[in-house]
Amino acid sequence: MLDKLRAVSNRYEELCAKSEQPDFYNDPKKAARLLREKNDLEPIVEAFHAYNTALRDMEDAQELMSDPDMKELCQETYLDAKMRKEELYRQLQILLLPKDPNDEKSVIVEIRGGVGGEESALFAHSLFRMYSMYAAKMGWNIELLNYNDTELGGVKEADFIVNGRGAYSRLKYESGVHRVQRVPETESGGRVHTSTATVAVLPEMEEVDVQINPADIEMQVYRASGAGGQHVNKTSSAVRLIHKPSGIVVACQEERSQLQNREKCMRMLASKLYEIEQERIESEHTGLRRSQVGSGMRNERIRTYNFPQGRVTDHRVNLTLYKIDSVMDGALDEIIDALATADQAEKLKNTQ
Repeated sequence: MLDKLRAVSNRYEELCAKSEQPDFYNDPKKAARLLREKNDLEPIVEAFHAYNTALRDMEDAQELMSDPDMKELCQETYLDAKMRKEELYRQLQILLLPKDPNDEKSVIVEIRGGVGGEESALFAHSLFRMYSMYAAKMGWNIELLNYNDTELGGVKEADFIVNGRGAYSRLKYESGVHRVQRVPETESGGRVHTSTATVAVLPEMEEVDVQINPADIEMQVYRASGAGGQHVNKTSSAVRLIHKPSGIVVACQEERSQLQNREKCMRMLASKLYEIEQERIESEHTGLRRSQVGSGMRNERIRTYNFPQGRVTDHRVNLTLYKIDSVMDGALDEIIDALATADQAEKLKNTQ
């Protein structure tokens, strides 16, 4: 690991020297790529320097321990430096883990009502609100693709893009079945019902990232449904694309023009085709499978929201928080941090 760290440090110094050259920005695309690499290496180099400092402090303290008057103080300095070195070593192990190439991407999120009829649609709306509030806290913005609501204010399906650097690194853990236990607004007897909604999170892909043959796509246009104003409902602006080889169907109705809706559909289709290809690769190469924490299987029950008890439980890491109101208002960092830590631990175990 130390040889790898030295190589990273040397590469970082090389990039720093290049960025100071007068002609560095003559090629803006190349400059942006090199600066991105430099920024990615910087936290590793800083931790490596701190690790080396802790090592030197240990060696200096050990040398001075032969002096009886300094022994007690030097022992304390030595132990403190040793603790820092061990902590920094753990940090460096994590920093050197292979990064998901999609972590910095924006994401496409799909929410669907599941078991539970109208209550599942109301819960799907609650999840859409939760992710919207989390995105706002993170400084990301929401771009609606497809929103099919119900008369009581629920959501049958909601598809949207979360635009923001690093959105996938945080939201990728949200894929799966979310379960709610609460008394529905439509329940007169006060009984607690259990309902579900499914969430799928895909890294946003451009058409250039995935090979799509135009001849494989069937395009259908139709009038948008739900809220959207007279203009939307009177013109066939909504677009549905059918990818004939895979059977994937994507739709977008939130923009006023067919062209804009088709462009968004193509982004959704590219992301879905990418997901299928990744699942195929992972099934063929079991060593490359992601850990259970980050697998994002759509049929896996990942979390329970129990309103009578005020708790949220994530079943993958056995984490229970008794703060359901704040979680539903977008306070997801504590849960996501726990999932990210567990994912890192799993990857570390697999590399040893």
